[in-house]
Amino acid sequence: MTADAADVRLAFRWARNDDIDPVVALIESAYRGEASRAGWTTEADLLDGRRTDADAVADIVADPRSDLLLAFGGASLLACAQLERRGEAAYFGMFSVRPALQGGGIGGKVLAEAERVARVEWGCRRMEMKVIEQRVELIAWYERRGYRRTGAFALFPYGDERFGVPRRPDLRFVVLDKPL
Repeated sequence: MTADAADVRLAFRWARNDDIDPVVALIESAYRGEASRAGWTTEADLLDGRRTDADAVADIVADPRSDLLLAFGGASLLACAQLERRGEAAYFGMFSVRPALQGGGIGGKVLAEAERVARVEWGCRRMEMKVIEQRVELIAWYERRGYRRTGAFALFPYGDERFGVPRRPDLRFVVLDKPL
């Protein structure tokens, strides 16, 4: 993390088709492989393979119920997060911050902007998400920001390599939500 990461002024906009490849690269760098170990959000010890691909990101960009929020520091893509309208709730996913900048406050700013959009622009009453249960530090980060465990779990999609290749047999998702 750079010493001034928290002072970075972010500019937000929605992803377009020409953003697909840089978004895929950002997401992959935050979750998979050795590059992801520079940050604290890596899933490299839990999953091999890809976290996403260009087709999945293109589907999000094209879906009228879903948007991909991008955060820029100057001309550099620093973070992204998917928002999907689900009635009175917004689903939050694909949250990624450049590994070298993680832990410096950028993620909190992106989460706050996503919550603002869901509440003010979309009229949602709550935000929901799924986090791999073994990601204890990440779940605690969300809990410090007002998210709570719902008591519900979702199965990990074993056998569907679009979500990665599991390195252990006990993965599942914890469902979190927060009133907006």
